[in-house]
Amino acid sequence: MPQPPHPEDDMPRCVEELRAALTLHGITFPSLSVDLPTFAGAYTPPAGLVALGNCNTATARALTAVLREAAAL
Repeated sequence: MPQPPHPEDDMPRCVEELRAALTLHGITFPSLSVDLPTFAGAYTPPAGLVALGNCNTATARALTAVLREAAAL
C-alpha cells in the first residue's frame, strides 16, 4: 500500500479504522486518538503516533482474548 505524501495526513483515518475494528469486537478505548505532541518532535517515519489511551481490566481482557483468538488462526 503506497504511503500518503504526508504520513500525518493519514493519522486520523488510521485512528478511525482502528476504532472501527475494535468496535467490531465490542472493544472501546475511550482515549484512542492521534498523539499530537509527537508531531512537534523529530520523530521520523512514520510521523506521529496513535495514542491507545487507558482502558479498564474488562477491556484489556477482551482485547487479550481477541488477539489470542486471532493468533490461533
